[in-house]
Amino acid sequence: MNKAKKLAIVGASGHGKVVADLAEILGYTVCFYDDAYPIKTQLEHWDIVGTFTDLLARKVENVEVIVAIGNNLVRKQKCNELTQFGFDLATLIHPSAIVSQYAKIAFGTVVFAGAVINAFAEIGFGCIINTSSVIEHDTKVGEYSHICPNTALAGAVTIGECCWIGIGSQVIQLISIGNNTLVGAGSVVVKNIPADVTAFGSPAVVVKCRE
Repeated sequence: MNKAKKLAIVGASGHGKVVADLAEILGYTVCFYDDAYPIKTQLEHWDIVGTFTDLLARKVENVEVIVAIGNNLVRKQKCNELTQFGFDLATLIHPSAIVSQYAKIAFGTVVFAGAVINAFAEIGFGCIINTSSVIEHDTKVGEYSHICPNTALAGAVTIGECCWIGIGSQVIQLISIGNNTLVGAGSVVVKNIPADVTAFGSPAVVVKCRE
């Protein structure tokens, strides 16, 4: 491991803690940027050294950045701003994750412990592939989506941008889920779900629209 690697983490929250833990496993030294600074200067033993605006202004050389914010839309906004300012976004993959040599994972994505990403799956920019989730062959996960822990996406599923697939959910093969859709925890998705809705249940049904 190269202990000289440095990572700036945007978002000092519970999700930020697990991102920092993974980053250290991968050999990074980490610091946080959060808009609660300077009122909040520590997250556990890690230093919070400035706000998001401070990070954009500093543009420190040889420092990668990751956005550790669970809210998909906020994460998208922060990632877009960082990209516009020329920052290099990291991709973090836990050593215990199983990732096919034929899978594609875009920058800014975090893949946590025990996740499986199989052949010809594609993960978009800025995603969260959480603990022990399974992304089967030929499945596509759109940018800024969050696949929660213990979720299983079967083969050739299409997940839109900024989706939230809740903990323990299952999506059968060939299903399509539209952009900005939330699938509630423990749901079983057996039919296509449109964009901009919340769906829940076994089988999952649309329960309301989302803004």
